[in-house]
Amino acid sequence: MKHVIIYTDGACRGNPGPGGWGVLLKYGKHEKKLFGAESDTTNNRMELMAAIQALTNLREKCKVELYTDSQYVQKGITLWLVNWKKKNWKKADNHPVKNADLWQELDRQASRHQISWHWVKGHNGHIENELVDALANQAIDEMGSSHK
Repeated sequence: MKHVIIYTDGACRGNPGPGGWGVLLKYGKHEKKLFGAESDTTNNRMELMAAIQALTNLREKCKVELYTDSQYVQKGITLWLVNWKKKNWKKADNHPVKNADLWQELDRQASRHQISWHWVKGHNGHIENELVDALANQAIDEMGSSHK
């Protein structure tokens, strides 16, 4: 099974507002950068979208080390998801899970792989995290320039 290392990040200017996501996929000596943007979204949705897009781009089952600076993503997928599914996508307070559409897609994509989810402190000089943050912001900039 291929061993892939993934770094993901999301960014938003305003919350909600224009947002972007960035991904770095590493397999052996190969690297692939991905990014995208949406005009009206939230930071959490972009963090989720980064992880979804990263996993969607893996064509076969892989052993994955996924690094995110989002505790929302890391804790959501490793701690909260199992209970949300048991409670039909409701939180402990019986309110609907926010971003359930993206959580469901992330769950689908994650189930295809063997994943270790890691949290890294954002904006702390971590080279790959800084790179995916820059990609997410580049996506927002490029989207903004295409609307002029």
